[in-house]
Amino acid sequence: MPQPKVTPKAPTPKAEETGRKILESALALFREVGFDAATMRDIAEKAQVATGAAYYYYPSKDAIVMEFYRRSCTEMQPRIEAALKPAAGLESRLRELIQVKLVHFAPNRGVLRALLRNGADPAHPLSPFSAETKEIRDIDLAWFRRILVDCGMRIPRDLEPHLPGVLWFFQMGVIFFWVIDESPRQARTARLLELATRSVATLIRLSALPFMRPVRKTALQVIEVVKGD
Repeated sequence: MPQPKVTPKAPTPKAEETGRKILESALALFREVGFDAATMRDIAEKAQVATGAAYYYYPSKDAIVMEFYRRSCTEMQPRIEAALKPAAGLESRLRELIQVKLVHFAPNRGVLRALLRNGADPAHPLSPFSAETKEIRDIDLAWFRRILVDCGMRIPRDLEPHLPGVLWFFQMGVIFFWVIDESPRQARTARLLELATRSVATLIRLSALPFMRPVRKTALQVIEVVKGD
């Protein structure tokens, strides 16, 4: 006899608040002492909850970071939508899309820095390249596909399906530079973003010219090697 489906209960406001407090305490500790040095006991103490309660909400530090990623992704969606609405052309759209990420993560730039070692290893679950973060990555890739639609330039048919991934990798390079940028208010990153988005847009525009076909063919081969195709 089939069992009736049980709808999970929504968390109470108190539970939501406790979970948020643990998350924020963990992020503060990651900024202060680093991801590796912080323990669940330390996080619980900072959040003023029992260690068992911290484990109840988050079974590990990795789970805390994944929740940070998910919440950030959700919170950024309307901000990206608003930023792209007035943006015309690929260069402007690409710059605005990445700028939203930098502004959102600015309060937790130290957290991302603490996670650099994990992020560089695609096998680590917290890496932006891992299988565990695929859902978030796919949401991000959808935005890069979207900014290519009616972007004011002709994109070669053979290049078009690969461009969202290429632009996503470009974004990750900018974010990495921003995380390690020690210039005042990360001014070097702002200049880099301006120049690099202009260069990327120009290269994509030039890629459609007939004399660029051999260069484009080589570029596609490079992409295949990187993707493992």
